[in-house]
Amino acid sequence: MNNKKRGVNSSRFPCKMEKRGQVWIETVVYTLIAFVLIAAVLTFARPKIEELKDKAVVEQTISMLKDLDDTILTLGIPGNQRVVTLGIDKGTLKIDGENDKLVFELDSNYAYGEEAEDISEDGLVIRTDKKNDENHITITRDYSGEYNLTFENLDKLKTITSSPTSYNLIILKGAAGEGEGSLPVVGFNLN
Repeated sequence: MNNKKRGVNSSRFPCKMEKRGQVWIETVVYTLIAFVLIAAVLTFARPKIEELKDKAVVEQTISMLKDLDDTILTLGIPGNQRVVTLGIDKGTLKIDGENDKLVFELDSNYAYGEEAEDISEDGLVIRTDKKNDENHITITRDYSGEYNLTFENLDKLKTITSSPTSYNLIILKGAAGEGEGSLPVVGFNLN
């Protein structure tokens, strides 16, 4: 009798091994299917997520340039200065003292408007151009005829690039230069 019990037990053992193997195979297959589905969703969703991030950057940049414009316009009398904290996560800000412009440039998945079309918004001109597979967005505030922009007291071009830390930009209102038609000076310095 003892032999029969052993025989019965031994005959059930291989059956349990087959079921365990089947469970592991099913688990691996389901896991692989889940990974494939997640990869497929990310393949289609990631470009849209990047586009939404870039849209937020463009909107923040427009707001930043409007704030800079408000600061420049409210400086008051010569000698006044303000310190503005700038956070540039993506793109570059150019202080163009030669042409008296503030220009922000960004390569983006997001298109602000139609290609090669200038959009005017509160003194800013926003333009989207195609550059390879991305959109090159340029946001410009032109101060020609209003102010003479300088960087470190020179009519030069200064490019401020993206950085994980914020910049402290000092904006100083200077007196108008000598001669008829001279414009008030707005000077920029980085602290």
